[in-house]
Amino acid sequence: MSGYDRALTVFSPDGHLFQVEYASEAVRKGTCAVGVRGKDVVVLGVEKKSVLKLQDPRTIRKICMLDDHIAMAFAGLTADARVLVNKARTECQSHRLTVEDPASIEYITRHIAQVQQKYTQSGGVRPFGISTLIIGFDKQQPRLYMTEPSGIYTAWKANAIGRSSKTVREFLEKNYKEEMECKETIKLAVKSLLEVVQTGAKNIEIAVMSADNSVKHLEIEEVESVVAEIEKEKEEEAEKKKKPTNTVASGSS
Repeated sequence: MSGYDRALTVFSPDGHLFQVEYASEAVRKGTCAVGVRGKDVVVLGVEKKSVLKLQDPRTIRKICMLDDHIAMAFAGLTADARVLVNKARTECQSHRLTVEDPASIEYITRHIAQVQQKYTQSGGVRPFGISTLIIGFDKQQPRLYMTEPSGIYTAWKANAIGRSSKTVREFLEKNYKEEMECKETIKLAVKSLLEVVQTGAKNIEIAVMSADNSVKHLEIEEVESVVAEIEKEKEEEAEKKKKPTNTVASGSS
C-alpha cells in the first residue's frame, strides 16, 4: 500500500485513491457543521472551538459569505477553506460582471466541486481537506448543497459534516419534518449540534438565511435561549416517562 498512498494520481489495485480518502479523514476530524432547510428559511449551525483568553473571537469564522445571497460552512482544514472561499468569491464576482446577474446556488456549488476535483487529478498538489455546506435561495426556494474532497456535490434537506457527522445525520433523519417554520428549523439545527457539543450554547454558531437573502447571525443570548428551551423540553419528557412507572409501582404496593 505504501507505494499507492504517496502518489495522488495513482490508483491502488483495488481502485482507491488513498490521498482523497485521507482528505476525507481530515474532514471527519474537523468540528461539526449542520445545515437544515425549512419552508422559507435555511439554517447553518457550526461547532466552535473554545477561544483562547487573549484571542479575538471575530477572527475565527466557520460560516463565510461567498456573495450577498450565498453562505458557506465547512469542516476540515481551515487554511484550505480560506483558499477555496477566495476562489468561490472571485467566481461570484466574475459571474456578476459577465452575466450581470448573481450566480445561482447550484452554479457556485458546482464551481467549488470542480476546483476540489481538479486537485484530485493533478500531480504536485494535494486534495482540499474540507467538506462544505452551501446555502441560499434560487427562485425563492431554499437550497442546501454539500461538496466533498473528491469533488462530489449533492443537494440535501438536512445534513451534517465533520466530527460525529454520522450520529448527527441519523438524528436529523429521525427528527426532520417537511415545511418547517423558521423557529422550528433553528431549534432542530441547535438540537442536532447538541448531540456532539457538550459545552452548550457558547460553542455553537448559528446563521439564518431568509427568502429575502438576508443572513442573520444569532447572538449568544439567542442561542442560549434556544438551548434552554430544548433542555426544558427534555426535562418535561423525562418527567412524563417517570409518571407511568410511579403509577404502576403505587398500584402494585
